[in-house]
Amino acid sequence: MSTATDTAPSGEKKKAPAGERVADWADGRLGIYSLAKANMRKIFPDHWSFMLGEVALYSFIIIILTGVYLTLFFHPSMNEIEYHGSYVPMQGVRMSEAYASTLDISFDVRGGLLVRQIHHWAALIFLAAMMVHMFRVFFTGAFRKPREVNWLFGFLLLILGMFTGLTGYSLPDDLLSGTGVRFMDGAILSVPIVGTYISMFLFGGEFPGHDMVARFFSVHVLLLPGLMLGLLVAHLILVFYHKHTQFAGPGRTNKNVVGMPLLPVYMAKAGGFFFLVFGVIAVIAACFTINPVWAVGPYRPDQVSTNAQPDWYMGFPEGLVRAMPGWEISVWGGHTLALGVMIPVVILMPLVLTAIAVYPFIESWVTGDKREHHIAQRPRNAPTRTAFGVAWISWYFVMLIGGGNDLWATHFHLSINAVTWFVRIGFFVVPVLAFIATKRICLGLQRRDKEKVLHGRESGIIKRLPHGEFIEVHEPLSQEQLHTLTAHDQYEPVEIGAETDENGVERKVTPGEKLRAKLSKGMYGEESQIPKPTADEYKEITSGHGHH
Repeated sequence: MSTATDTAPSGEKKKAPAGERVADWADGRLGIYSLAKANMRKIFPDHWSFMLGEVALYSFIIIILTGVYLTLFFHPSMNEIEYHGSYVPMQGVRMSEAYASTLDISFDVRGGLLVRQIHHWAALIFLAAMMVHMFRVFFTGAFRKPREVNWLFGFLLLILGMFTGLTGYSLPDDLLSGTGVRFMDGAILSVPIVGTYISMFLFGGEFPGHDMVARFFSVHVLLLPGLMLGLLVAHLILVFYHKHTQFAGPGRTNKNVVGMPLLPVYMAKAGGFFFLVFGVIAVIAACFTINPVWAVGPYRPDQVSTNAQPDWYMGFPEGLVRAMPGWEISVWGGHTLALGVMIPVVILMPLVLTAIAVYPFIESWVTGDKREHHIAQRPRNAPTRTAFGVAWISWYFVMLIGGGNDLWATHFHLSINAVTWFVRIGFFVVPVLAFIATKRICLGLQRRDKEKVLHGRESGIIKRLPHGEFIEVHEPLSQEQLHTLTAHDQYEPVEIGAETDENGVERKVTPGEKLRAKLSKGMYGEESQIPKPTADEYKEITSGHGHH
C-alpha cells in the first residue's frame, strides 16, 4: 500500500502539471493571480435596466467582428469601372470600385449580404442602446458625483458613434448615401469663412472629389473605432472603479453594493446575453433588408434619390434643416450667409449637444450638492429633471418627423407643407406640453407614494364599523417597501437671503447667484416636489387616530 507524495520514487521533487507551470510563469511576470483575486469577485447589482449598456457593448463587438470580415472584400476606391458582376440589372453600368465591391459582397461573397445586414443593423441598435442607456443614467441621476466624467465619456461615444455610422453609411458610394453626403457638404459650406476650406480639405477638392470614399474608409475603420475603443475601455474602467449604481432598498447604502459577484455568476449571464443579442440581430438582419444599394444605383452628382431620409440617429439635424425657412442674408460686401442651414446645424445643434454634455455640472451647481451618490433615484422623485428629459425626447421625435417629411406626406397622403408646418409649430409647442404633463405625472406619483406610506396599500376590502361607517381596509406596507418609498433625498431650494446685512448695508448679489436661486426654486420649490411623510405623521396614522 502506498500514498501520494510530492516526490518521485528516486527522491526528486514531482513536477507540477504543464498548465499550472504556465500559470505560475505568467503570474510571476504579470501578477494575474493577485489582480484576479482582488477584482474577479467584485459585486455588481442586478436590475433589468442595466442590460441597456450591455446591449450597446455587445452590439459594438458585433460591429467590430462583422466589420473585419467586410474589410477583406471592400475596395475603397472611386476609380470608375464597368460592372460585369452577377447582378444582371447593373451589367455594363459605369460605377466606382467601391460600389462594385459592395455589389460583389452582396451577391458573390459567401455570407456577404448577411454580414452586411448584421453590420448595419448592429450599428443602428448600438446607437439606439447607447441613447436609451444615457436616458436611464439621466433619469435615475446616475451621472452625479463621482460619475460626471463617465457621463462625458458616454456622450463622446454617442457622438463618435453617430459620425462612424455616417462615414460607414457613405462607403458603398450609392445614390442614397451620396445624397446624404451632399447634405453634409451643404451643412459644412454654411459655416462662415472656413466652411469652404473645411469642405475642400475633407473631400480633397470640389465635392464629391476623387478621394472621399478612401478618406471616409480610413476614418471609419481606423480613426473613429480606435477613439471609441479607447473611450469604451476608459468608460468600463470607471464603472469598475466607481462601482455600479443601485436602486434604493434595505441594506443598500452609498458605501456598499448588493448583488452578484463578477465571477462566475455575472460573467456567465453576460456571456449568454451576448449570444442572445447576436442571435436577435442576426434574425433581424436575415428577415428585414436594410440599405439595398442595388436598388438605387451608383452615386452621380447630377441625380438625387427619391424617398431619401437619414438613419434615425441623424434625423434630428436633418429635421432642423428641413423645417427651417430658407433664409439668406448678404454681409461683408456680398458674402451670403445661408441662415436656413447655418442656424440649425452650426448654432442650434452644437448648443443642444453642449447642454447635454454639461448637464451634470449644471445640476451640481444648482443643488450645491458635492456628496458622492451611488444610489439611483426613481425618476418620479426628480420631477423637473424627468420633465426636461421627456421634453427633449419629444423634441427629438418632432425633428425626426421633419427629417422624413416627404415620407410622412406620401405614406399618410398629407401635404408636405402641412407636415413641415406641424414640425415648425411642434418644435416650440410639443416640448412645453410634454414638460408640463410629465411634471404633473411625477408629482401625482409622489402623492400616491406618500399615501401608500401613510395609509398602506388599498386592499379592495370594504368594512363596516360598529357605528355604521364604511371604510376600505388598507394593507400596511412592509419595511422594505417603506424604505424604498422614503429613501430619496429632498433638496431645499437655494435662497438669496436678505438684500441688506445686519448693519443695513445693501448686500451685493451677483447675476450668477440670482440665476442659481431661480433655477433651484424651479427644480426644488414647493410646486416641484411633494414633501416626504415625516416620522410623526406615520406614527399618528398607525397609532389608531386615523383609518388604516
